[in-house]
Amino acid sequence: MAFYLNCNTHFFFKFSLLFSLLSFSFSQSDVVEAPSPAVDSCNGIFLAYAYSSGTKLKPTDPTHQPYRFESVLTVLNNGDEELKSWKVSVEFQNDEFLVSASNAVLADGTSLPANVGNGTVFAGFPMSDLKTAIETAGDLTQMQVQAKLLGTQFGVAAPDVPLPKNIQLANDGFICPKASMQGKNEMQVCCRKDPKFKANVTIDEEFLPRQSGDLTIMYDVTRTYDSNYWAQVTISNHNPLGRLDNWKLSFDWMRDEFIYTMKGAYPYVVDSSDCIFGTQGQHYRDLDFANVLNCERRPTIIDLPPTKANDTTLGRIPNCCRNGTILPPSMDPSKSSSVFQMQVFKMPPDLNRSELSPPQNWKINGSLNPDYKCGPPVRVSPSQFPDPSGLPSNTTAVASWQVVCNITHPKGASPKCCVSFSSYYNDSVVPCRTCACGCPSNTARTCSTTAPAVLLPPEALLFPFENRTAMAQAWADLKHRTVPNPMPCGDNCGVSINWHVLTDYSRGWSARITIFNWDETAFPDWFAAVQMDEATRGFQKMYSFNGSALELNGVNNTIIMQGLPGLNYIVGETDGANPKKDPRVPGKQQTVVSFTKKNTPGINVAAGDGFPSKVFFNGEECALPSVLPTNNSNREGSTTILSIFLAVFVFIMLHQ
Repeated sequence: MAFYLNCNTHFFFKFSLLFSLLSFSFSQSDVVEAPSPAVDSCNGIFLAYAYSSGTKLKPTDPTHQPYRFESVLTVLNNGDEELKSWKVSVEFQNDEFLVSASNAVLADGTSLPANVGNGTVFAGFPMSDLKTAIETAGDLTQMQVQAKLLGTQFGVAAPDVPLPKNIQLANDGFICPKASMQGKNEMQVCCRKDPKFKANVTIDEEFLPRQSGDLTIMYDVTRTYDSNYWAQVTISNHNPLGRLDNWKLSFDWMRDEFIYTMKGAYPYVVDSSDCIFGTQGQHYRDLDFANVLNCERRPTIIDLPPTKANDTTLGRIPNCCRNGTILPPSMDPSKSSSVFQMQVFKMPPDLNRSELSPPQNWKINGSLNPDYKCGPPVRVSPSQFPDPSGLPSNTTAVASWQVVCNITHPKGASPKCCVSFSSYYNDSVVPCRTCACGCPSNTARTCSTTAPAVLLPPEALLFPFENRTAMAQAWADLKHRTVPNPMPCGDNCGVSINWHVLTDYSRGWSARITIFNWDETAFPDWFAAVQMDEATRGFQKMYSFNGSALELNGVNNTIIMQGLPGLNYIVGETDGANPKKDPRVPGKQQTVVSFTKKNTPGINVAAGDGFPSKVFFNGEECALPSVLPTNNSNREGSTTILSIFLAVFVFIMLHQ
């Protein structure tokens, strides 16, 4: 150990001396604006990105030639405080595809290999905290981490070097200047503490404070043994409009762990073959792998149905077994979390009670829900649980980690629901946008992906899109409008919502909202929400739904709604009465919403104030039409449109 430390110290001294000489030579030149920060002159967090080597790869492509690259990312704590859960942003710029990284993982939870061409953030694993020279007497093995990166980059051939645009520390409370060059192959920067930053944790605290997010996942080790431990996983929803249905949770085991048994949830695939033919089977020779649940490096976990809640083998865990449904706390706080437990077996050299390592690269998603991006597990203070014996005391976890997930909107991602607009003063419906939820993939399609959606008669909303063509063309002929050839493609949305301005009078107005489910998947405990900047203060009542105004981020502009007891279930699409000739019938729910103008003086319903600016279904933001219904018809037309909607309502009731 002493020899190793001396070698490191000797290398550190030579590196510092060489760097100081280089800094001095650069300072004599007028070309370089500022000298590179030498390691020994950095009293903060020193970062370096050094390109090691690279070779040309197949296939040969003059326009997009791939090259292998190897580089090293160095993080060194030269400050006076321990750096907890280090994170470094590397602004890759050459369409890099990262294959492997030692001593680090991607902070956004993405598993390797991964495309990092737009830049990425690395987080430490297994060494996430860097101690100071003061508390380690200069031991580089505790102060410094080096991540060896291997990947593919495109277009940068020798003698040019594929360096990133910049590197900087991603932890809060630090200021990093732009990285400076050290020769042609390395860039360096020294990040110092921001004197204006007010931290909510002191240096005396052992753990980082728990963070807030749209969704948090707690990984609590509750019992530990030499070869295995029990962990409790708690998924908690904190977003008032966020939701998960049929959630699927996945993560990466980093040290060859495997799941022996579970309670409250189950692997999506039950398979122990990776253990039987792997190192696990060689080490645990006496273990019956027929009882092992999962040996995948990246398992996927699903929730259990409610029928298993009281099962003595699989259930009996509070807040488990809800078919993967996690509601927002604004709907039902008692259903805003999901819990399960699993017994995890470890592998050498981690065979002692205190050697605990959480899985990395967490990801969670649902069937028709927002997209979540999760950060790395962060060690926090041990969680406390009510004593299982019923005594008035708490049981403390052995160790706890927190994963924070936030709702994201990936570039190019399509919504899963859409909205159509209609009104009493115009007898046409403005439908969902063309390809609102994505265009068809068939290149031989006979519809246009760029043509604007065609106005529809109200009754067309009851029919699947493929059955609306004749109705849309007939309606266009009746209104003397031209239609594109070919006709626009459908919206391809599983859920569509119609917002209809029903009435408008001197003291108030009303709207009707109808939800159509065009998928075969039913939606239990559904909810929807609308944002209306000008009208929410005048909200009075919903007649078939439970509705209430909701304040988000200090602004009272959102109305949230859900089905009344017995009506909180939207069935999937079903066959018509005569499947041979009748179109399929969507699941549907409908209500009327009333507003008063007393609290919203000056509101102009027909000019657009009567339509929502955002619509959400089960937490997913829906696509809105690009235009509003115009007030170019006389009021007598409202009688006609009202009659049509009455006929539509009768049609709906007859097909219930």
